[in-house]
Amino acid sequence: MTSENRKLVRVLNGETLTPPPIWLMRQAGRYLPEYRETRARAGSFLDLCYSPDFATEVTLQPIRRYAFDAAILFSDILVIPDALKRNVRFEEGNGPKLDPIDVAGIQALDGRPVADHLRPVIETVARLRRELPDETALLGFCGAPWTVATYMIAGHGTPDQAPARLFAYRHPEAFDALLAILAELSADYLVAQLDAGADAVQIFDSWAGVLGEETFERYAVAPVRRIIDSVRARRPDAKIIAFAKGAGLLLKDYRQKTQADAIGLDWSVPLSFAVDLQKEGPVQGNLDPMRVVAGGKALEEGIDRILDRLGQGPLIFNLGHGITPQADPAHVADLVARVRRRV
Repeated sequence: MTSENRKLVRVLNGETLTPPPIWLMRQAGRYLPEYRETRARAGSFLDLCYSPDFATEVTLQPIRRYAFDAAILFSDILVIPDALKRNVRFEEGNGPKLDPIDVAGIQALDGRPVADHLRPVIETVARLRRELPDETALLGFCGAPWTVATYMIAGHGTPDQAPARLFAYRHPEAFDALLAILAELSADYLVAQLDAGADAVQIFDSWAGVLGEETFERYAVAPVRRIIDSVRARRPDAKIIAFAKGAGLLLKDYRQKTQADAIGLDWSVPLSFAVDLQKEGPVQGNLDPMRVVAGGKALEEGIDRILDRLGQGPLIFNLGHGITPQADPAHVADLVARVRRRV
């Protein structure tokens, strides 16, 4: 089967499919017992990301269980800062930690070793394309420059990413330079994933929602457009999904301004607004992950509302953010079954 015939790619090309293709953000993760077992054998989280054997295995686990229409490469948005030698580590229960970067650190960044550092990840992509079922699309991804930069500035995640916002106000030129570096390296990384066999890629801007209107344009829109322009200059047919979590009404022109093929919607986006966004092209989302934890009627009603409102247009069914460790694997099976029986 060619890439263009896989269901997810068909939707990215503007087709409406019934039922829609389905995959879930963080579908390979701690809610699955087989993931937890593999994670324990791998050692550190980054060891898991950089081992083609382990990363391939955990990417395939949810495909074996649920036959999702797409697999997404198992990795992390912080592998680029790690490749930039920002001492990335993951502490159990505390999330990612990095050495905070300052103006001098930005000026000293050297992106030349990044491609070699990420070579094992690209090997995982190639191996996945060989091992996945032919009908299953393969998604690559990267973090958006704004979101990656927030972790690099603060050295960890924060509730509102105030350290990065403050740094950007105080040192706008240095911050723009950091975003430019991240955009260039991210574009190279996505091209490498596409060349290795990814059918499409997603850009995750998980912290777009903390930005105001002006800063959203400067720090969320412009760098993502820079990535997409760079990728398309080299791979004109590249299919790209952009996910700006929490952007709300700022999503109105986001597709046009970034030139993404599809836009991901978090669970707070009203379905009435999502219908308008879908008139311009494919949308992805946007079930509340807590409905998967709850199961039962809450899950069923959430699925039905999305399919009733968005099922008549180009839709990739997904969650509004990543599945949580508290989710019951049986509820995920119920989700997949309900989406697929709505014909």
